[in-house]
Amino acid sequence: MENTKNRANTILVAGLLINLSIGVLYAWSIIGRSLVDYFGWSSSQANLPFTLSAVSFSFAAFFGGRIQDKIGPRWPVTCGALLVGLGMIISGLFSTPIGIAIGFGIITGGGTGLAYSCVLPPALKWFHPGKKGLVSGLVVGGFGISALYFAPITGALLNNFDLQTTLIILGTVTIIIATPIAQLIKNPPAGYVPPTPQNFKETAENTDTSVEYTRGEMLKTKRFYMLFPMFLFSSSVGLMIIGSIAVIAREQIQDLNLAILPMLVALLALMNAVGRIAGGFMSDKIGRVNALFVIFTLQALNMIAFASYNNLAMMIVGIIVVGFCFGTTLSVFPAITADQYGKKNFGGNYGIMYFAWGFGAVVAPVIAGFLHDIHGNFHMAYIICAAMMVAMIFVNYLYKRNLATLKQ
Repeated sequence: MENTKNRANTILVAGLLINLSIGVLYAWSIIGRSLVDYFGWSSSQANLPFTLSAVSFSFAAFFGGRIQDKIGPRWPVTCGALLVGLGMIISGLFSTPIGIAIGFGIITGGGTGLAYSCVLPPALKWFHPGKKGLVSGLVVGGFGISALYFAPITGALLNNFDLQTTLIILGTVTIIIATPIAQLIKNPPAGYVPPTPQNFKETAENTDTSVEYTRGEMLKTKRFYMLFPMFLFSSSVGLMIIGSIAVIAREQIQDLNLAILPMLVALLALMNAVGRIAGGFMSDKIGRVNALFVIFTLQALNMIAFASYNNLAMMIVGIIVVGFCFGTTLSVFPAITADQYGKKNFGGNYGIMYFAWGFGAVVAPVIAGFLHDIHGNFHMAYIICAAMMVAMIFVNYLYKRNLATLKQ
């Protein structure tokens, strides 16, 4: 029993460390600014690699989930880690718009999605279903935490090296760190049954589903078409604010000390990470439906008030709520997918569900920027975000009713 527990904890820690080591996408704000400042790129050229990385991430997460369902997670995670580093190295060797679009946008973005999608399924299989939320939060929390150190490390490297060398160093170190850790990521043996936690109280949401759904079967269920828009719109709200927080703070707070902006971005990243871990734990305790109700309600109220955040204290409160709610969705929805559709095909099933985040990552910042260009502020974006959250509260109610009919 003790060896099994140690093995499960090893898989959990390894998954968290993999996500910590591949979060180089969070360094793009520093890299993109350097492309504009030192290479004279246009803003559209500098934004293209990151946009491509979001698309590549989503598609790789989908195919990575399917692959690990068939052959296990170790080799896909290893390949993902190698691609993350290789893409950075290629970006450093061929520092042209096309070279970085291919290297960072397609190869690094795809490698990140491949590795990210393949570390959570085995972790969930090693632990009791009553811990799905917490396990999901800890593993995906590693990716959120990486935002706290990748950007400052990249900035420090750029203070001592040119951009090309910085990219090559980041890629090389990623390969050196992540590839050995990837060898620890394995599924439990056939017939493995995780131990039941002490004081575990069984509910309809935290038990293993009696049916293991294929992707096609999942797509035929009504609840998928409730879960997908809830994931899409809840993550889109966070992505709109995350992509524009520096501009929002500068515009809404008079006489803001610009030196504080990096601290606000860091706070948003911190709360994103906290939300992933605490939100997963919360969903285990109060149930996924109740957790989503809390998230949507908090975010709706926050968006209604966001236009009035005209001093630093109020802006900090708004950032805390946005970051926490955004992070929570990224731990709750993997747990929901495992709850409703089983663990056997979880990788592929969640790969489809994760397209909601990918679509939001591409479209949400564009919509926020478009509305800002028209109105000269983000007030209309806040109104739309609040309306989406109110609508998702209703969809969550319909989802709860659908679950009730399944139990009858």
